[in-house]
Amino acid sequence: MLTIYLREIRGFFSSLTGYIVMVVFLLLNSLFMWVFSGQMNILENGYSTLDTLFSLAPWVFLFLVPAISMRMFSEEKRSGTLELLFTRPVREIEIVSAKFAAAWTLVILSVIPTFVFYVSVYLLGSPPGNLDIGGTWGSYIGLICLGGIYAAIGIFASSLTENQIVAFIVAVLFSFLFYLGFSFIASAAISGQLTSTIEKFGIDYHYQSISRGVIDSRDLVYFFTVIFLFLQLTKISLQSRKW
Repeated sequence: MLTIYLREIRGFFSSLTGYIVMVVFLLLNSLFMWVFSGQMNILENGYSTLDTLFSLAPWVFLFLVPAISMRMFSEEKRSGTLELLFTRPVREIEIVSAKFAAAWTLVILSVIPTFVFYVSVYLLGSPPGNLDIGGTWGSYIGLICLGGIYAAIGIFASSLTENQIVAFIVAVLFSFLFYLGFSFIASAAISGQLTSTIEKFGIDYHYQSISRGVIDSRDLVYFFTVIFLFLQLTKISLQSRKW
């Protein structure tokens, strides 16, 4: 399992994929936070907050994470190395977990440099340190967990086809459905209780909840349950090749 994980990590950075993802993520967020005029610009907004980062990052990840994960199994299928991979003394779930862990690692590595934004906003506050620290760290945890769900969805999509473009599109659609799709469905519900129930199936509900700075175990259970669900679906998808 560790060998597969390290192979994927080396693959990210030997092909420049890892560098490109990290640079694009940081560049897009930096431009909206510090350069482009508008309500997202921290200097123009006048408030010491990282709300721009945490509202924009899920949308950037919505496309970047599927771009990372679309090749995980699709490329193995296309090149014919997937069967060779299954001949190794590892179980399907270990292969899936290793590839997921590699994709999630790249997500986390992309988030870590944004701590520079945190320090900058912390120092720019009046007085310095006038920042909702609890909410900020809660948002970081939520963003990393959200990236984990996107990675799990991307791995699943990649297991369905050998065409990387198709895998990318499927991953983006499923990620969007889990991020905001349930909120749209809930808005059409007649019953208030039904609206609340449907919203809880979506990522955004739990992402906003944990971003308030209160680490609720229900939010963490949701994130890890969805990740586990898609990893299991990926395992079943791979096993179906033997049926």
